[in-house]
Amino acid sequence: MISSLSNANVKYVRRLQTDRRFRSRQQAYVAEGTRWLGELIANLTVLRQVYYTEKWLAEADHAEILAQVSAEKQPVRNDVMLAMSATETPPGILSVVEIFPLAIPPQLSLLLILDGVTNPGNLGTILRTAGAAGVNAVLLSPGCVDLYNPKVVRGAMGSHLRLPAHHMDWAEIARLTEGLRVWLSTVDAPVAYTAIDWRKPAALIVCNEAHGSSAIARQLADDTISIPMQASTESLNVATAAAVILFEAVRQRTPQGASPSVT
Repeated sequence: MISSLSNANVKYVRRLQTDRRFRSRQQAYVAEGTRWLGELIANLTVLRQVYYTEKWLAEADHAEILAQVSAEKQPVRNDVMLAMSATETPPGILSVVEIFPLAIPPQLSLLLILDGVTNPGNLGTILRTAGAAGVNAVLLSPGCVDLYNPKVVRGAMGSHLRLPAHHMDWAEIARLTEGLRVWLSTVDAPVAYTAIDWRKPAALIVCNEAHGSSAIARQLADDTISIPMQASTESLNVATAAAVILFEAVRQRTPQGASPSVT
């Protein structure tokens, strides 16, 4: 059992939790919780290490779950788990996971592009929403928060294992949007998102609501759209805006979807 806070493994996990560049160099991130471990096992994800407390192991079915893990497994003291965790109340189990992003499919019908999204909670929610809406891939432009930030991992609830999501420069993003109609969501566009024909191959750019869209995002976009709001509302949270627009695309792409007017 690991009982010392100065243990090299403890320091390694803490650095993965706090240092984006270190995660990138190690090609690893930390996923906490029993549900995450179950997702990792079900998806045959490569685990490097698993750390757990005796209290966690004593709970129902946890020993059976842990038995399915072939990676190195080490028990730790409760205070050590607290030091390793990125949460105030650790779930008692955490996994060091190999970064292995899913490949972007060759045929794209709905692509989500994030412009300057820096809040990890927003990114986690966006990933969950994009997966639920059937988005082919999520592309993160330079300046976005790290996909493997601990708060993003918690908020995404396993989306990293099911949804292609990649950090890219704008040149790569532009290449992937060839053949797609690119729509940029802004607060002042004259065309409403409901007027767009989302049945056609499209890409949606959403941006940090505090700073607005970047010049390069505006250059890439074919046109802008907005979500009509009451005059007293300045803007929507970026995760909320993405959900509203993406599920309009879902509505239109189902057989009962109404025909829009703008292509």
